[in-house]
Amino acid sequence: MTALLAVALTVLLSVTALLALARIYRGPSLLDRVVAADLLLATMLGAVGAEAAVNRHATSLPVLVVLSLLGFVGSVSLVRFAVREEA
Repeated sequence: MTALLAVALTVLLSVTALLALARIYRGPSLLDRVVAADLLLATMLGAVGAEAAVNRHATSLPVLVVLSLLGFVGSVSLVRFAVREEA
C-alpha cells in the first residue's frame, strides 16, 4: 500500500509541475507567469516535504525554509515590479 501511495504522489506532483511549466511557457502576462512559478515552487516544497516524511528525517527542514523564503521574496518583488510598470 505504501508503494502505491508513493507512486500516486509522484504522478500527481509530476503532473502539477508539468502544468505549472506549461503556464510559465504560455503566459500570456507576467502575473500569470509569477503565479505559475509560485505553484511550481509549492510543488517542489511538497515533494521535498513528502520525501522527508517518507524517509522520516528532518534534515531537509532548512531546505524547506529557504525555499519558502525564496518564493515569498520573489513573489513580492515581482509584484512590486509589475505594479511599478503599470503606473
